[in-house]
Amino acid sequence: MPRTAQKKRPFKRLPKGPNGGIELLLIQSVDNLGRSGEVIEVKPGYAFNYLLPQGLATVATDHHKRMVDKHRAQIEEIEKARLADLAKETAEIAEQSLTIEANANEEGMLYGSVGTSEIAGALAAQGIKVETGSIKLDGQLKELGLYTVKVSLHPDIDAAELKVWVVPSTSDEE
Repeated sequence: MPRTAQKKRPFKRLPKGPNGGIELLLIQSVDNLGRSGEVIEVKPGYAFNYLLPQGLATVATDHHKRMVDKHRAQIEEIEKARLADLAKETAEIAEQSLTIEANANEEGMLYGSVGTSEIAGALAAQGIKVETGSIKLDGQLKELGLYTVKVSLHPDIDAAELKVWVVPSTSDEE
């Protein structure tokens, strides 16, 4: 009985950089990596498992490089507008003050803790959408009181300082 030959999938080779990594063109800015329109060199695993599937980068062909050079001014205008919007949103966040209710004992220690997800949820209730990764805490908030929390929407924009009041929950005092 003859064995049937398996069809081989054509594997498309990606352009190698001077250091042996894969050259990619960033579609969107990636923190600690580069801005949109830049040609970067990354390890194959990072390219195949994160940048390409997430749509953050594409293969850096000569055609793509020429297209980016041609549209660089438009890309810079879009990036400037995006940064201006983020700066406006950062200023709006800095003007906010949040009050988060939490269960606490008589000494003011919380039974749980207040983290980035609770702060992001409280901001969302006020109509401001912020990802939890943008909120920078020194640690979990485990006591009642006033805290200053940094919210960084973009690396090029100074972080907003948000006032967060952690107060005792009023629902179990009845």
